[in-house]
Parts: sequence; C-alpha cells; structure tokens
Amino acid sequence: MRIGELASRSGASVRSLRYYEEQGLLTSTRSTSGQRHYTEDAVERIAFIQRLFAAGLSSRTILELLPCTDAPSEENSDAALERMAQERDRLSEHIADLVRIRETLDGLVIVARKYRDGLRTAPAADGA
Repeated sequence: MRIGELASRSGASVRSLRYYEEQGLLTSTRSTSGQRHYTEDAVERIAFIQRLFAAGLSSRTILELLPCTDAPSEENSDAALERMAQERDRLSEHIADLVRIRETLDGLVIVARKYRDGLRTAPAADGA
C-alpha cells in the first residue's frame, strides 16, 4: 500500500510516517518512480510505535525495542524489558524532580501571597 493509504488506515499523518521511516522505525520499498510502498504489517507496527511514543519513549529508545518484535527471542525480550525498566526509572526520577519543583513554587506562592496581603494592610501614603 502507498503512504496515503497507510496514513488513512493507521491514523498516523503522512508526515509522521515519513519521520518513522527517517528514524528507522518503519521500512518501505520504493517504486521506480520513488513512491513508498508498505506491507500490511505496517498498520500494526505503527499502532505499536504510537503506543511506545505515548508511553514517553523517544524514537531512539523505540528503535532499541523493535528487535523484540522484529526478531522475537528470549534475549531480545530480556533486552527490551531491561530498556523499558530503565525508561521507567528515568521517568520516575523526572516525576520526583517535578514534585520538588512544584513544592518550591508552592513556597514562592505562599511568600507572594503574604507580601500581597501586607500591601492591603499597609497604611496608604497620603502625600500630605
């Protein structure tokens, strides 16, 4: 199938499909006129790639996981599981950092509110 049909069937944009191919996540054959042609399996592969992107993985990480589906083996599965665990740990650290940042911001909001409340109760300068 050509790229437009794949986009329609997968729900991915043509631009996304071209990006996936650029990144090595998706392959096609080319006609003599240069048009991309994809196999039926590409629809399922794109759904898988999109789930991985939705999980916060980068295209580089997704590329590392694809051998698990392209060449299923215990070794490839173990490698994919280890890589996903590393990504989960990375996300957990990022979440902890965001919580610390939010707590810092909460403290600044408290200080700013106290300052603002002090403005309300401060005597007005009458200029006399």
